[in-house]
Amino acid sequence: MTQKQEIFTLMGGRVRFYRGRYNPTADAVWLAAFGAGRPVKTVLDVGVGTGGAALCLAANMPGARITGLDISPDMLAECEKNASINACDIELINTDITKWRTDRTFDTVITNPPYFKGTPARHNAHHNADLALWTRKCLARVKPRGTFVIITDAATTASVLSEMAAKCGDIEIFPLFGAKTTAERVLMQGRIGTRGPTVIHRGLSMNEPAILRDGLTIKDALAKLS
Repeated sequence: MTQKQEIFTLMGGRVRFYRGRYNPTADAVWLAAFGAGRPVKTVLDVGVGTGGAALCLAANMPGARITGLDISPDMLAECEKNASINACDIELINTDITKWRTDRTFDTVITNPPYFKGTPARHNAHHNADLALWTRKCLARVKPRGTFVIITDAATTASVLSEMAAKCGDIEIFPLFGAKTTAERVLMQGRIGTRGPTVIHRGLSMNEPAILRDGLTIKDALAKLS
């Protein structure tokens, strides 16, 4: 197998991954681009998988201490390998966010949850999750005035947003559009315990090169595009 076949890159080559049983998609890049809005010290990636969002976030926030949590030991083993080739130190925890007993909190919690339904995947990841419960458990791990960031399918937005509204202010909603005239994915973030208003952005194409090719944060991409 050639090097090109064995390893692929995201963010214009800034982040490298071994090809494995589950390869990060554009969702991971978008989540990281939205989550890197302000400098923080600690980040928790819930459902870290093979490290897609966590490693992309680390590329834009090199000073942050990142913790990745996942139910699948196989995914975490691949995440460790991917972190190694990016010279990135990630703390990895093998547990279920809905059952994790801890008092640890983080400046930012990001998640690309298992919003899909259907037959469980062969890679032993979560499936058919209760997104309201998932969101509630993630929110509990955010420090006061810290930030929760999520990407989800547009059809599941209501169940996530209802949980965020009970705990968060300064909510931002950022739709992503594909070939349809309606949004296909939605990025959302909010701050725990604040009272700021909700903002809905115009959104971008899911194939926006400033994010996927150039690896910019959403904040920097919008500044460039304007």
